[in-house]
Amino acid sequence: MPQAGIDLTAPGHRHWRPLSPAARSVVSANHAATAEPGAQGFVNATQVFPFAEGALFHIYTAPGQVSDVALEAGESLISVAAGDTVRWVIGDTSSGAGESKRTHVLVKPFSAGLVTNVVITTDRRVYHLSLTSTVRTAMAAVSWTYPQDQLLSLKRAADAAAAAAPVSSGLDIDRLHFGYIVSGDKPDWRPLRAFDDGRQTFIEFPADIANGVAPPLFIVGADKQAELVNYHVRGRYYIVDRLFDAAELRFGLKHQDIVRISRTRDGGRLS
Repeated sequence: MPQAGIDLTAPGHRHWRPLSPAARSVVSANHAATAEPGAQGFVNATQVFPFAEGALFHIYTAPGQVSDVALEAGESLISVAAGDTVRWVIGDTSSGAGESKRTHVLVKPFSAGLVTNVVITTDRRVYHLSLTSTVRTAMAAVSWTYPQDQLLSLKRAADAAAAAAPVSSGLDIDRLHFGYIVSGDKPDWRPLRAFDDGRQTFIEFPADIANGVAPPLFIVGADKQAELVNYHVRGRYYIVDRLFDAAELRFGLKHQDIVRISRTRDGGRLS
């Protein structure tokens, strides 16, 4: 059995063989994906890595010392798999309760000069760890920040704020005119209604319009010709900075869905 800590891939070793191009690609990819600990990443004795999908996080351990791998609060452990379960002790425990409960994977080598990998799967993500054991240098604890999740959380908060915001400020309720008829095809994006305030026209779509298609809007003139019109989108509304008698929403190539919006001359105002 080869001695621990001996690199069989090093030129000059009696077992050394040149790596194939495929093997060199694997080694190169793993090296490029490895996140090493750095002084700027420590908070007290905890190394805090920014999490990235597919990254390989390098952790230094030492015999006689336990290194704590702390997962995100509220994250549930599914499994822990290690390449070498004979010369490493790997277990898990937890701290806290409720939403602040955290899972901790604890690792300890039996001797120095060992290398193995660990894959941790949870209900949120997969962690890939590369473990190296040294004579006496060990990382006490490791945890992560989650930049991608934080960006998604900020986007959801921004979307919720935008959805809760009024479609337009300064609307005069008494001037609102709801006398519009929506006719034609019935695609999923068909508007629910249209109204104006005497200056702008508002076209209201189903709530999920932001996740689907956004059909272009055409104004139909007195000559029956359709022309593109400028408008801007606010949540699930198209806001047109003018009034019109007729407009059409068109979408599709081989089969084109056409929805017509017509303004009536009488009625339609709030009483």
